[in-house]
Amino acid sequence: MILFYTDFGWEGPYVGEMKAAIAAVAPNAPVIDLMHDAPAFDPKRASYHLAALVPRLPGDAIVVGVVDPGVGGERDSVLVEADGRRFVGPDNGLFEIVMRRARQASRRRITWRPGWMSASFHGRDLFAPFAARLAVGLVAMSEPMNVPRPGADWPDDLEEVVYLDRYGNAMTGIRAESLGGAAALSLAGQVLPRRRVFAEAAPGEAFWYENSAGLAEIAFNRGSARERLALSIGTKVERLPV
Repeated sequence: MILFYTDFGWEGPYVGEMKAAIAAVAPNAPVIDLMHDAPAFDPKRASYHLAALVPRLPGDAIVVGVVDPGVGGERDSVLVEADGRRFVGPDNGLFEIVMRRARQASRRRITWRPGWMSASFHGRDLFAPFAARLAVGLVAMSEPMNVPRPGADWPDDLEEVVYLDRYGNAMTGIRAESLGGAAALSLAGQVLPRRRVFAEAAPGEAFWYENSAGLAEIAFNRGSARERLALSIGTKVERLPV
């Protein structure tokens, strides 16, 4: 199974072209759109969000991750193996938190190249066909990497908003388990209590809860936290003492 995690959005030909590149090599491989609205141009915040999604993916999944503002530059292309799952994409930190939270992880430079590759769309021309080759057992050359990992100095939990969904809920880069049962959060000048589910919050109450991916998520019961609290990707979140 091949899954896509990108910041492409659904407009334009990009997602379709990547699927066509997979089908040309591995027509029978299931292809799943995990998401295409990852934080745009932002591999750091996307890394925390991706890592939270990984535990519920199939154990042999191949993830093509493309949040790649440096495409065409000096960044490497990388194959990461983490607890049996494989991740293909740019070596810009996108897979850093996945590696850090895995029991076993390795990182290899992708040396395989197609016969032709554009300078600006490695998702279609390199990462997708490379992942397809992995899926069907074709030779897909790579080599060990001994250079520092981009993102190695990032914190284990990121105290910021990393994703805003269509309801206006704001996922943070903080694992809820790291906060303790009664911890409160503060952002945008407001203290947010913890609630287990929306039904425990009063109508119009701002709060945080542990979402289905295990992240601390900011919500506004029956409203948009993004609008009510003026949130955006990167808004700082503060842990308050229990």
